[in-house]
Amino acid sequence: MKKVCLSLLLSLATLSLSAQKEGEIIKTGYNFGPLPAVAFDADKGFQLGAVLQVFNYGDGHNYPNYNSKLYFEASFFTKGSQLYQFRYDNKELIPGVRWCTALRADIDKAFDFYGFNGYQTFYDQTRVSAGKAGEDFLFTPFYRMNRNAFTLKSELIGEIANNFHWEAGIFASYYKTGTIDYASINKGKDDAAKYPDGMPTLLDYYHKSGAITDEEYNGGFSSGIRLGLMYDTRDKEGAPARGIWAEGHITAAPKFLAKVPFYRYSLTWRHYLPIVKDDVLTFAYRLNYEGTFGNNAPYYVLPYMTQMGEKQDLDGMGGFFTTRGIMRSRVIGLDMAAYNAEIRWRFTHFTIGKQNIALGLNLFSDGAMVTRGRDISALKNITGSPVAIVNEEKDVPHITFGAGFRFIMNENFIVAVEYGTPLTHFLKNSPLYNQDGTGAFYVNLGYLF
Repeated sequence: MKKVCLSLLLSLATLSLSAQKEGEIIKTGYNFGPLPAVAFDADKGFQLGAVLQVFNYGDGHNYPNYNSKLYFEASFFTKGSQLYQFRYDNKELIPGVRWCTALRADIDKAFDFYGFNGYQTFYDQTRVSAGKAGEDFLFTPFYRMNRNAFTLKSELIGEIANNFHWEAGIFASYYKTGTIDYASINKGKDDAAKYPDGMPTLLDYYHKSGAITDEEYNGGFSSGIRLGLMYDTRDKEGAPARGIWAEGHITAAPKFLAKVPFYRYSLTWRHYLPIVKDDVLTFAYRLNYEGTFGNNAPYYVLPYMTQMGEKQDLDGMGGFFTTRGIMRSRVIGLDMAAYNAEIRWRFTHFTIGKQNIALGLNLFSDGAMVTRGRDISALKNITGSPVAIVNEEKDVPHITFGAGFRFIMNENFIVAVEYGTPLTHFLKNSPLYNQDGTGAFYVNLGYLF
């Protein structure tokens, strides 16, 4: 896959040298963006599927923003997951109101589960590496679970005054969770490599100890409402270069609408600062806080970063859209804080076939931590539990850094290639060494924020 990505980058670079730099074209009407979904995500494996994006620019008066957008995707991943999603975003159907709807199905036989409270739950990188090297049975399934998630949301966004907006929506989700399917996990593996039948996973230890209750263990139905306020001064939505985008949300899933009720809140501040004008060099950062009212929320709703609008909530914490370079869902707690900071450089832009094209590079640092965890003290009373407490008091920041490449077409269709490395990978004499993994490579769509 890395060879394929390198060929893509070289081809684009050659194209940019041969293309004549012209003025930007104002897009009108419908623009179709079909492409095969051939990508790679360190958390999910190789991706095979198809994506279709349909942008409606109307008469072009909103360009580079669109009037409406349709998004379809069907993807399969070599690590056992499937993704089907539909998104619809319309800014003109209801006068003065933006209507966003998203439907998504995630089918995952090997979803990551590294426990609660970040570093408080030990990750045995040594044993995982030994299994991958053939020195022992494959230990990776110890940190996996079954998770099927079906989510639907529909939201309205309207302007109050002077870049302030109200947000209101409903959501419905169904989660089917539980321990791994041993037959599926071991399919095609040599006997010596198979994860032993009946050997507990980390999720099983959490359930046995009571850190995950019987009521929440197998998932269930959740629905409710979400209300929010937004302040938005971005110059454009797809690839902003200046402005502020700040949001605050409250999510309510009361008892009569959810199997396990919960109430959560989210605060997000995004800031785009131009260093060199005309989108050449931009410093962008995002600060996020995900919190829980009270001491109870089902474990299957905790890993998300809340997002209103046309996209679903961001799955993490860890991975391409939240904290690049650490393992997906490594940071889970009742309250979590995260940051992203990056320098974005567009080193060329040009037009080809009536399309506006730009190529860019970025350097970034991401981080996340649990600020209030769930109680996992009972795990220490389970005989044979491999869960070790690295830091008795609290989690500390999980920090990564890395670099990436962007192919940007018409400011909205963006292909991203990135690699992130956790700081702990270089702390060989620390008890946190490799507690976030050893790094991750991604090929995906869009900017994080």
